[in-house]
Amino acid sequence: MRIIVTGGFGFIGSEFVNTIGRKNPTAEIVVVDKMTYAANPNNIKTKVTLIQKDICEVTVEDLGEYDFLVHFAAESHVDNSIKDGRPFVRTNVEGTFNLLECARQNPNLKKFIHISTDEVYGDMDDISKDVVADEEFPLVASSYYSATKASSDMLVLSANRTFDLPYIITRTCNNYGAHQHKEKFIPTIMRSIKEGKKIPVYGDGNYTRDWLYVQDHARAIDLIFHTGKNHQTYNIGGFNEWKNIDLVKELC
Repeated sequence: MRIIVTGGFGFIGSEFVNTIGRKNPTAEIVVVDKMTYAANPNNIKTKVTLIQKDICEVTVEDLGEYDFLVHFAAESHVDNSIKDGRPFVRTNVEGTFNLLECARQNPNLKKFIHISTDEVYGDMDDISKDVVADEEFPLVASSYYSATKASSDMLVLSANRTFDLPYIITRTCNNYGAHQHKEKFIPTIMRSIKEGKKIPVYGDGNYTRDWLYVQDHARAIDLIFHTGKNHQTYNIGGFNEWKNIDLVKELC
Protein backbone atom coordinates (compact mmCIF):
# COMPACT_ATOMS: atom_id res chain seq x y z
CA MET A 1 0.00 0.00 0.00
CA ARG A 2 1.38 3.38 -1.03
CA ILE A 3 -0.08 6.55 0.52
CA ILE A 4 0.50 10.15 -0.56
CA VAL A 5 -0.01 12.69 2.24
CA THR A 6 0.15 16.37 1.33
CA GLY A 7 1.09 18.74 4.14
CA GLY A 8 2.26 15.75 6.15
CA PHE A 9 4.79 17.78 8.15
CA GLY A 10 2.13 20.16 9.42
CA PHE A 11 0.34 20.10 12.76
CA ILE A 12 -2.60 17.83 11.87
CA GLY A 13 -0.98 16.09 8.91
CA SER A 14 1.95 14.84 10.98
CA GLU A 15 -0.41 13.37 13.59
CA PHE A 16 -2.15 11.42 10.84
CA VAL A 17 1.15 10.27 9.33
CA ASN A 18 2.26 8.95 12.73
CA THR A 19 -1.09 7.25 13.29
CA ILE A 20 -1.24 5.59 9.88
CA GLY A 21 2.42 4.58 10.16
CA ARG A 22 1.83 2.81 13.49
CA LYS A 23 -1.21 0.95 12.22
CA ASN A 24 0.27 0.06 8.81
CA PRO A 25 4.00 -0.55 9.36
CA THR A 26 4.47 -2.03 5.87
CA ALA A 27 2.81 0.88 4.07
CA GLU A 28 4.94 3.27 2.03
CA ILE A 29 4.11 6.80 3.12
CA VAL A 30 5.12 9.66 0.85
CA VAL A 31 4.81 13.19 2.23
CA VAL A 32 4.42 16.10 -0.18
CA ASP A 33 5.29 19.30 1.67
CA LYS A 34 6.55 22.69 0.58
CA MET A 35 8.24 23.02 4.00
CA THR A 36 6.80 26.43 4.86
CA TYR A 37 6.91 27.99 8.34
CA ALA A 38 4.10 25.63 9.42
CA ALA A 39 6.05 22.44 8.64
CA ASN A 40 8.10 20.63 11.27
CA PRO A 41 9.84 17.37 10.29
CA ASN A 42 10.53 16.70 13.98
CA ASN A 43 6.82 15.94 14.38
CA ILE A 44 7.20 12.76 12.32
CA LYS A 45 7.85 9.56 14.29
CA THR A 46 7.56 7.04 11.46
CA LYS A 47 9.41 6.33 8.23
CA VAL A 48 8.39 8.53 5.29
CA THR A 49 9.70 9.65 1.93
CA LEU A 50 9.61 13.41 1.33
CA ILE A 51 8.76 15.18 -1.89
CA GLN A 52 9.60 18.81 -1.08
CA LYS A 53 7.46 20.65 -3.56
CA ASP A 54 4.55 23.09 -3.82
CA ILE A 55 1.28 21.22 -4.43
CA CYS A 56 0.61 23.69 -7.25
CA GLU A 57 3.66 22.34 -9.06
CA VAL A 58 3.72 18.64 -8.20
CA THR A 59 3.36 16.35 -11.24
CA VAL A 60 2.02 12.91 -12.05
CA GLU A 61 5.61 11.76 -12.42
CA ASP A 62 6.53 13.13 -8.98
CA LEU A 63 3.78 11.14 -7.30
CA GLY A 64 4.20 7.88 -9.21
CA GLU A 65 1.77 5.04 -8.48
CA TYR A 66 -0.23 5.12 -5.26
CA ASP A 67 -3.42 3.78 -3.70
CA PHE A 68 -4.51 6.71 -1.53
CA LEU A 69 -4.02 10.46 -1.51
CA VAL A 70 -4.79 12.29 1.75
CA HIS A 71 -4.80 16.04 1.19
CA PHE A 72 -3.98 18.18 4.26
CA ALA A 73 -1.86 20.89 2.62
CA ALA A 74 -3.52 24.29 2.98
CA GLU A 75 -3.14 27.85 4.10
CA SER A 76 -5.24 27.79 7.25
CA HIS A 77 -4.94 30.95 9.34
CA VAL A 78 -8.04 33.16 9.12
CA ASP A 79 -6.25 36.36 10.16
CA ASN A 80 -3.57 35.81 7.54
CA SER A 81 -6.25 35.35 4.88
CA ILE A 82 -7.77 38.70 5.83
CA LYS A 83 -4.38 40.41 5.53
CA ASP A 84 -3.56 38.75 2.19
CA GLY A 85 -5.88 36.28 0.50
CA ARG A 86 -3.71 35.53 -2.53
CA PRO A 87 -1.65 32.69 -0.96
CA PHE A 88 -4.93 31.07 0.12
CA VAL A 89 -6.34 31.17 -3.40
CA ARG A 90 -3.15 29.72 -4.81
CA THR A 91 -2.62 26.90 -2.31
CA ASN A 92 -6.19 25.99 -1.38
CA VAL A 93 -7.79 26.37 -4.80
CA GLU A 94 -5.08 26.05 -7.43
CA GLY A 95 -3.14 23.50 -5.38
CA THR A 96 -6.18 21.28 -4.85
CA PHE A 97 -7.03 21.56 -8.56
CA ASN A 98 -3.53 20.43 -9.51
CA LEU A 99 -3.70 17.44 -7.17
CA LEU A 100 -7.07 16.43 -8.60
CA GLU A 101 -5.66 16.66 -12.10
CA CYS A 102 -2.83 14.35 -11.05
CA ALA A 103 -5.07 11.97 -9.12
CA ARG A 104 -7.59 11.44 -11.88
CA GLN A 105 -4.79 10.11 -14.08
CA ASN A 106 -4.03 7.37 -11.54
CA PRO A 107 -6.04 4.24 -12.47
CA ASN A 108 -5.15 2.59 -9.14
CA LEU A 109 -6.58 5.36 -6.93
CA LYS A 110 -8.85 3.98 -4.21
CA LYS A 111 -9.57 7.19 -2.27
CA PHE A 112 -8.82 10.89 -2.54
CA ILE A 113 -9.41 12.12 1.02
CA HIS A 114 -9.76 15.90 1.16
CA ILE A 115 -9.31 17.42 4.62
CA SER A 116 -11.57 20.45 4.89
CA THR A 117 -12.97 22.58 7.72
CA ASP A 118 -16.22 23.48 9.44
CA GLU A 119 -15.42 27.09 8.50
CA VAL A 120 -17.09 26.38 5.13
CA TYR A 121 -20.47 26.39 6.92
CA GLY A 122 -20.01 30.01 7.95
CA ASP A 123 -20.58 31.56 11.37
CA MET A 124 -23.36 29.70 13.17
CA ASP A 125 -23.86 32.64 15.54
CA ASP A 126 -25.00 34.72 12.55
CA ILE A 127 -27.73 32.17 11.79
CA SER A 128 -29.00 30.95 15.16
CA LYS A 129 -27.58 30.18 18.57
CA ASP A 130 -29.05 26.67 18.38
CA VAL A 131 -28.21 25.69 14.80
CA VAL A 132 -25.90 22.73 14.18
CA ALA A 133 -24.33 22.18 10.75
CA ASP A 134 -24.59 18.64 9.40
CA GLU A 135 -22.97 17.37 6.21
CA GLU A 136 -25.84 18.70 4.06
CA PHE A 137 -25.62 22.23 5.45
CA PRO A 138 -25.10 24.94 2.78
CA LEU A 139 -21.63 26.41 2.37
CA VAL A 140 -21.42 30.04 3.53
CA ALA A 141 -17.97 31.59 3.35
CA SER A 142 -17.12 34.23 5.95
CA SER A 143 -13.42 34.82 5.15
CA TYR A 144 -11.00 34.28 2.28
CA TYR A 145 -9.82 31.17 4.13
CA SER A 146 -13.29 29.63 4.34
CA ALA A 147 -14.10 30.72 0.79
CA THR A 148 -11.02 28.99 -0.62
CA LYS A 149 -11.69 25.83 1.39
CA ALA A 150 -15.30 25.78 0.20
CA SER A 151 -13.99 26.25 -3.34
CA SER A 152 -11.61 23.32 -2.95
CA ASP A 153 -14.48 21.17 -1.65
CA MET A 154 -16.47 22.02 -4.76
CA LEU A 155 -13.54 21.14 -7.00
CA VAL A 156 -13.37 17.70 -5.38
CA LEU A 157 -17.10 17.19 -5.92
CA SER A 158 -16.84 18.29 -9.55
CA ALA A 159 -13.92 15.92 -10.16
CA ASN A 160 -16.13 13.10 -8.97
CA ARG A 161 -19.06 14.21 -11.11
CA THR A 162 -16.98 14.71 -14.24
CA PHE A 163 -14.24 12.07 -13.91
CA ASP A 164 -15.71 9.64 -11.34
CA LEU A 165 -12.90 10.45 -8.89
CA PRO A 166 -13.26 8.32 -5.72
CA TYR A 167 -13.35 10.98 -3.02
CA ILE A 168 -14.09 11.52 0.66
CA ILE A 169 -14.35 14.99 2.24
CA THR A 170 -13.84 15.51 5.98
CA ARG A 171 -14.73 18.74 7.79
CA THR A 172 -13.45 19.36 11.29
CA CYS A 173 -13.62 21.97 14.02
CA ASN A 174 -10.79 23.79 15.83
CA ASN A 175 -7.89 21.48 16.68
CA TYR A 176 -5.50 21.80 19.62
CA GLY A 177 -2.54 19.85 20.96
CA ALA A 178 1.23 19.63 21.16
CA HIS A 179 3.37 21.14 18.38
CA GLN A 180 0.63 23.51 17.21
CA HIS A 181 2.04 26.61 15.55
CA LYS A 182 2.38 29.65 17.79
CA GLU A 183 0.02 31.76 15.61
CA LYS A 184 -3.04 29.70 16.59
CA PHE A 185 -5.51 30.72 19.32
CA ILE A 186 -4.56 28.49 22.26
CA PRO A 187 -0.77 28.86 21.79
CA THR A 188 -1.31 32.63 21.52
CA ILE A 189 -3.22 32.64 24.81
CA MET A 190 -0.54 30.57 26.56
CA ARG A 191 2.29 32.72 25.21
CA SER A 192 0.50 35.93 26.23
CA ILE A 193 -0.01 34.60 29.75
CA LYS A 194 3.63 33.57 30.10
CA GLU A 195 4.91 36.91 28.77
CA GLY A 196 2.43 39.00 30.73
CA LYS A 197 0.90 40.47 27.58
CA LYS A 198 -2.68 41.34 26.75
CA ILE A 199 -4.57 38.35 25.31
CA PRO A 200 -6.12 39.18 21.90
CA VAL A 201 -9.84 38.35 21.84
CA TYR A 202 -12.31 39.25 19.09
CA GLY A 203 -15.14 41.50 20.26
CA ASP A 204 -16.61 40.47 23.60
CA GLY A 205 -15.27 36.91 23.28
CA ASN A 206 -18.71 35.31 23.22
CA TYR A 207 -18.18 33.48 19.94
CA THR A 208 -18.46 29.73 20.53
CA ARG A 209 -15.98 27.25 19.07
CA ASP A 210 -15.92 23.46 19.14
CA TRP A 211 -12.47 22.08 20.09
CA LEU A 212 -10.99 18.71 19.10
CA TYR A 213 -7.75 17.17 20.35
CA VAL A 214 -5.48 16.67 17.35
CA GLN A 215 -4.76 13.01 18.10
CA ASP A 216 -8.50 12.31 18.22
CA HIS A 217 -8.79 14.00 14.83
CA ALA A 218 -6.00 11.83 13.43
CA ARG A 219 -7.71 8.70 14.73
CA ALA A 220 -10.99 9.80 13.14
CA ILE A 221 -9.32 10.30 9.76
CA ASP A 222 -7.61 6.93 10.15
CA LEU A 223 -11.02 5.32 10.75
CA ILE A 224 -12.42 7.04 7.66
CA PHE A 225 -9.31 6.04 5.70
CA HIS A 226 -9.93 2.38 6.47
CA THR A 227 -13.73 2.13 6.62
CA GLY A 228 -15.21 5.36 5.22
CA LYS A 229 -17.39 5.10 2.14
CA ASN A 230 -16.38 6.86 -1.04
CA HIS A 231 -18.40 9.83 -2.27
CA GLN A 232 -19.29 10.88 1.29
CA THR A 233 -18.64 13.92 3.49
CA TYR A 234 -17.92 13.34 7.18
CA ASN A 235 -18.06 16.04 9.85
CA ILE A 236 -15.57 15.42 12.68
CA GLY A 237 -16.56 17.30 15.84
CA GLY A 238 -15.18 17.43 19.34
CA PHE A 239 -18.46 17.91 21.25
CA ASN A 240 -16.36 20.30 23.32
CA GLU A 241 -17.77 23.79 22.85
CA TRP A 242 -16.31 26.85 24.58
CA LYS A 243 -16.94 30.54 24.30
CA ASN A 244 -13.63 32.20 23.50
CA ILE A 245 -13.71 34.31 26.64
CA ASP A 246 -14.45 31.29 28.85
CA LEU A 247 -11.54 29.39 27.33
CA VAL A 248 -9.25 32.34 28.00
CA LYS A 249 -10.40 32.46 31.64
CA GLU A 250 -9.91 28.70 32.04
CA LEU A 251 -6.35 28.86 30.70
CA CYS A 252 -5.57 31.86 32.88
